[in-house]
Amino acid sequence: MTFLPETGYAPTAEDRAGLDAWFAEYDARSARRDVAGMADMAVFPLNLVSDDPAGDGRSAQWDRERFVATMTGVMGDGSEDIAFESTRTPVFLSPAMAVVFTDSTMTAGGETRQLRYADVLIKRGGAWAFQTMIQGGWGDTL
Repeated sequence: MTFLPETGYAPTAEDRAGLDAWFAEYDARSARRDVAGMADMAVFPLNLVSDDPAGDGRSAQWDRERFVATMTGVMGDGSEDIAFESTRTPVFLSPAMAVVFTDSTMTAGGETRQLRYADVLIKRGGAWAFQTMIQGGWGDTL
């Protein structure tokens, strides 16, 4: 069982449903390798936090062009299907801010890979967007 920290804000069912719908759309775009569409769901400059093979923490800010170029390289050319099964644990800091922890299984080309990451999302004009991506092991690409 996961115990969430007390943040002073109790999310409504509508808060959770909106966030779940946002992630469903993002996952669908990811599965289609619609990197430009994924970028449409972000706030730039985008913050990235990771670590490198030496064990040092790394951070960077990417503009839209860097995100699209890097993610296009990471996602591949589309010659194989990608599927995601994810369990998400959101921590709402307010109605407009959430930190979401994700445990995901990605299957591509018959190979399965376990992923664990976190995203910071903000709501602007009633729509969620990711602003910070946090995942270990990507420090050399930042």
